[in-house]
Amino acid sequence: SEKFTSSLPDMKAPTGVPKDFAPHVRLMYDLMAVAFQSDTTRIATLLTAHDGSNRPYPVVGVSEGHHDLSHHGQDPTKLAQLKTLEIEKMKTLAELLAKLKQTDEQGQSLLDRTMVFFSSNLGNASNHSTRNLPVLLAGGGFQHGQHLAFDPKSPPPLCNLYVSMLQRMGIPTEKFSSGTGPLKGLELV
Repeated sequence: SEKFTSSLPDMKAPTGVPKDFAPHVRLMYDLMAVAFQSDTTRIATLLTAHDGSNRPYPVVGVSEGHHDLSHHGQDPTKLAQLKTLEIEKMKTLAELLAKLKQTDEQGQSLLDRTMVFFSSNLGNASNHSTRNLPVLLAGGGFQHGQHLAFDPKSPPPLCNLYVSMLQRMGIPTEKFSSGTGPLKGLELV
């Protein structure tokens, strides 16, 4: 295997777990980036909020819990707070992606060599719908800068995305769980 030769980032050790959830997630993303950069691991999973979690985001002025806000019933006040919370989550994810993109690893960005999958278990939490899940895939040498929209009445199985990811890792498979093959429209660079 190839030896990693980049220097590690100059980073202060954390002084504990942040009380607010947004800085906590940011810290976990920082640790993931350092783990990839140092070649400590090539696989990381982070569950940012389990089903039913009701953590507020006071750092961005959201005092209600995420779970309560997700059951908005189209209430404009709840929707506005949910939007603020979700924008903060995406900004935090964007920071991780930027760190990976700015990190060189053997002539490529670490993002190009890392698949980042971000999603939710619900498409519409207000009615607990598991259809039309919001899914983001970044990096990994795939062609990005596109939104793949599928027929909501007959979407491909999410496992088709997993088949594409497995194939990208060099695992020769055409099926995974309910998958029927690689995800159509997701191409390599």
